[in-house]
Amino acid sequence: MKRVIAAVLLGMLVAATSWGATISQSFSQTAHVHVSASASGCENHPGPYITLDGGLSLSGLNAKIILTNNARFTHVASADIVADVSIIPVGQSLTFHKQPSQGGVGGNPWIYFQYFDKNGDLSSLQLLGRCVQGLSPSALNIILPQLSNMTVTAGGCDNTGGPYVTLDGALVLGGLNGRIVLSNNAKLTHASSADITIEVVLIPEGQSLTFHKQPPLGGAGGNPIIYVQFTTPNGTPLSDYIKLGRCNKL
Repeated sequence: MKRVIAAVLLGMLVAATSWGATISQSFSQTAHVHVSASASGCENHPGPYITLDGGLSLSGLNAKIILTNNARFTHVASADIVADVSIIPVGQSLTFHKQPSQGGVGGNPWIYFQYFDKNGDLSSLQLLGRCVQGLSPSALNIILPQLSNMTVTAGGCDNTGGPYVTLDGALVLGGLNGRIVLSNNAKLTHASSADITIEVVLIPEGQSLTFHKQPPLGGAGGNPIIYVQFTTPNGTPLSDYIKLGRCNKL
């Protein structure tokens, strides 16, 4: 499996009585891309019209916030306060509908499809079918390298109920493209000069999913130390524990 670049950019709403800290963290996880294709004008000049519909389905992203009074914290203990926050839910998707320029290969061509991004190919050329005979869908699981830039803010650090933390931000993707090859060669192994290649942007670079989260926290008095860890929705760690510092000194 190859890669699509993505970035998680998280910001915090900062109130006049709150404190904040900024962290960066890289990690990778899977996503599922699917596309359905249809064609018309198969034997007309200058060639067929192709329509692509589909989407990118994400595997989700969580953040674990830990409040502790243990200055030598190495793992979560029963005395610590933990909140799991769903930042991007499982199955959250970005959809696309694209109709790139028509071809230029007449005679009912064979139609192939390939995913790629700015770093290179993400799949091999896959046969979708012959124009007048209908096109089959294509799907692929891919790895998403992601970069998390998070500013964490907290307030009420010395209050009886403990601090509050608010997460605001977006999941920003690095983009996903599709390559359509129209060929009169039924046994295409690579695009040749006689074939027509059309490239289309499926998910634009910088397209984002936004979120606003304020998990319930409290019970850790005495100005606790705050840690954050990124996880999958099922709890698998995507990062180490990231120490942000004492609540009122973030």
